[in-house]
Amino acid sequence: MAEFDAVHDRLKAILKRHRNGLAVTRDGPGGMTLEMPGYEGKPWGYVAGTRVLKRYVSFYLMGVYGQPDLLQSLSPELRRRMQGKACFNFAKVDEPIFAELEALAAKAIARQPEILAALTDRSRR
Repeated sequence: MAEFDAVHDRLKAILKRHRNGLAVTRDGPGGMTLEMPGYEGKPWGYVAGTRVLKRYVSFYLMGVYGQPDLLQSLSPELRRRMQGKACFNFAKVDEPIFAELEALAAKAIARQPEILAALTDRSRR
C-alpha cells in the first residue's frame, strides 16, 4: 500500500478543502470519511471518502449518485476512472484529472444538504 500513499494524500487533500460543516468520522492511513453532522453512521449521511485498497485508491462521492446530472460534464478520462455510480479509482497521481475531480467534489458537496433533505423527506412518507 505504500505505493499509493501519494495518491491517497492527494485525494484526502481534496476532501479536506471541502470539509467545512461536515463531520470527519474517519481519517487514517486506510481512508477518510466525511458525513453530514447529526447523520454520522447512517447511509444517507455519507458525503465522501477515500479508501486504500490493494490495486488502487478509491474516492467516493455520493453527491453524483444522488444527483447524476453532475456527471454530464465529466471528461472521458475521469469517466474511465468511475466504477459504479459514485466511486472513482486511481493508481497514480494525475493532476489534471484530480483538478477536475476537485471541481466535481465542490459541486457535489455543496449540494449535499439538498440531497439529504430529499432523502429524509422520502423516508418520512
